[in-house]
Order: sequence, then C-alpha cells, then structure tokens
Amino acid sequence: MSVMSVMKVEQVNTAAKIRLSVGGRDIETGIYKTPQSGRVSVGHLGLENDAVCNTKHHGGPDQAVYLYSLEDYAFWSRQLGKLVEPGAFGENLTLSGFDFSEFCVGDTLTSNSLTLQIAAPRIPCSILAARMDDKQLVKKFMQANRSGAYCRVLVTGDVGAEDAFRFTPYDGDRLPLSKFFVDAKRPLGQETLERYLTLPIDERSRADFSSKLRKLR
Repeated sequence: MSVMSVMKVEQVNTAAKIRLSVGGRDIETGIYKTPQSGRVSVGHLGLENDAVCNTKHHGGPDQAVYLYSLEDYAFWSRQLGKLVEPGAFGENLTLSGFDFSEFCVGDTLTSNSLTLQIAAPRIPCSILAARMDDKQLVKKFMQANRSGAYCRVLVTGDVGAEDAFRFTPYDGDRLPLSKFFVDAKRPLGQETLERYLTLPIDERSRADFSSKLRKLR
C-alpha cells in the first residue's frame, strides 16, 4: 500500500446500549452498530452517541475508532455461508479499497477532517460470538487473522459515508497488525516485547507487555 492509497468510507456506524445474554449472563453492550446518515462528530474518545460499556476492555483514547472493511465482509460471507452485513462486527467505520494485511502499528489515515492512527488489532471475545450467534466465532476470527484496526484520533473532526482517507505509512519500525494480533495471545521473548514498547501501541497492550517484560528481567 503506497502513501497515495485512498480508502473510501462505505458506512459510519454507532450503537446505543442494549442488553445481551452471554454465557448465561445478562450484560450491557454497544456491539449492535447501525449505519448513520449525515456527518458524525469524532472526538478523542470516539464517535458521538456511540455506546461503550465495558471500559476495562473497550474504548478509551487508543480504541476510539474501530475499522473493518467490505473486503473482510466478503470473506466472512463466504466463510460462514451467509450474508454478513457491514456493522455486524461492531466497527465504527466500514471502509473499502485497501489490503488490510499491509497495515502496521502507527500508520495514519487522513481525511479532509480527521486523522486516525492505528494502535491495535481487535481481539475477539464472547460478546462478538453471541452477537453473531456462533459459539465458534472467536476461534474462527483468530484463525482468519482479520482483526480490523483500533485507532486513536490524532485530529478530531467529523466523518460521513463517501469520505476518503489517505494512507500514510508509519515512519519507523513497521510491525504488521496481523503479527500484533497473533503475538497478543502467545508468550513473547524479551527482544520482541522491547520492540513492541518502542511503538505507538495501545495503552492496554503496553501495560500488558511491560508487565511481561518485568517478569523476564
């Protein structure tokens, strides 16, 4: 993907809080995103009127905006044998026109209004499986390595369908989001942990990797 690559916003999605039964527990979630018409304000904590419920694991400045792609949805529709509509995976922005496998930590996406920086992959959980009504969805999601991207908002503004984002690669150590996705769930050595800590990763991962590194020293 070159610095001149352009991605199109196909859909802008937000959610109100709803209650969902997950593993016998009744929980509150904002995963049921629906498309929004017009322009939506985007601040450092995400899209206006978008519910974030479990703040221990979701939301915050480094998980302010979640991206997924039409290309990913085409894959899942084939994989699951049914039409999977944009928004079903809980993304804020459904984009098209890029090869997600080329995204690296620190890459930026810039529109006429916003600048986003890629900070982390999305790690699946039981809420996503319940949302998709598929108990094996977490396993399938990990195997597919199509995580989508969590972003921090470097420049606030607003966003709407048909907006274009220009891609700019991180000017430093390029660590693919696909590698981050796999590494987040396996033991890492000191050199690898130190590498991650030099990058603009999300604060939850930074705290986790820092803790693991202290135990190795």
